[in-house]
Amino acid sequence: MHQLFLYSTVGCHLCELAKEQLEPLLEPLNLKLVEVDIAEQGNDELLEAYGVRIPVIKLEGQINDLGWPFDTQMAYTFLVQFKTM
Repeated sequence: MHQLFLYSTVGCHLCELAKEQLEPLLEPLNLKLVEVDIAEQGNDELLEAYGVRIPVIKLEGQINDLGWPFDTQMAYTFLVQFKTM
């Protein structure tokens, strides 16, 4: 099972929408969703990288990420492309 990171923060309405788009993909693609609160981590690198882009998804072990806006089909296409690498 691969981990799918969802970079977000508390109170982010768009992050909740992103999570709704991802939920139908988790089981079919054998993914575990791991939510990462960029503000809570106290990591300046995360804040710098994702602060103005959240929500952002990134597959475990990959460099590429997908930032909002995306729908379920766009997320699927992105994940299938990098899950096989």
